[in-house]
Amino acid sequence: MKKPLFVKYVLPFFQWYALMIFFAIAIDYILHHFQLVFVGRYLGLIGTLTICTSFAYSLRKRKIIESGSPKKLLALHEYLAWIGSIMLLVHAGIHFNAVLPWLAILMLLIAVASGLVGKFLLKRANELLKERRQALTSSGISFVEVDKKLFFDSITVDLMKKWRVVHLPITLLLGLLTLMHIITILMFSK
Repeated sequence: MKKPLFVKYVLPFFQWYALMIFFAIAIDYILHHFQLVFVGRYLGLIGTLTICTSFAYSLRKRKIIESGSPKKLLALHEYLAWIGSIMLLVHAGIHFNAVLPWLAILMLLIAVASGLVGKFLLKRANELLKERRQALTSSGISFVEVDKKLFFDSITVDLMKKWRVVHLPITLLLGLLTLMHIITILMFSK
């Protein structure tokens, strides 16, 4: 029996997102419980460097670097960005004393969500479209009829592929806000 679409495609997206937030809250709680709150300050730097390391995939994709398997670098990008995001969420903690860091965290949450859309929803939609195309083709329907039957599904998948148009500017805005946060910390730290 086939799994419902929600379970197969949407639930993993929400699970990874919720797991990221859960880990951030749990780590923050543990640090507070053991009076190690100062560790959160250093997680900001480590998390930022972890996320920056994850951009090796983007550099490879744009042929700025030549080494590395794009598939392996994509997996590395996904996991390093996710882990770095947890560190940054712990670093941010629950502090209401500055707007700039909160804007950066908001952009971080949106960037992670848009990245997970690409990881789970787009990948699954491509698989589903391919399966449907193969099933219709193997049933003896002509290629023209298959294309007609899958017209709206194909358009939907093509529109979903445009998620990078959203993911990239959000990531750039996150980088800009992060840079502004770092500069203001360096300018106003004692």
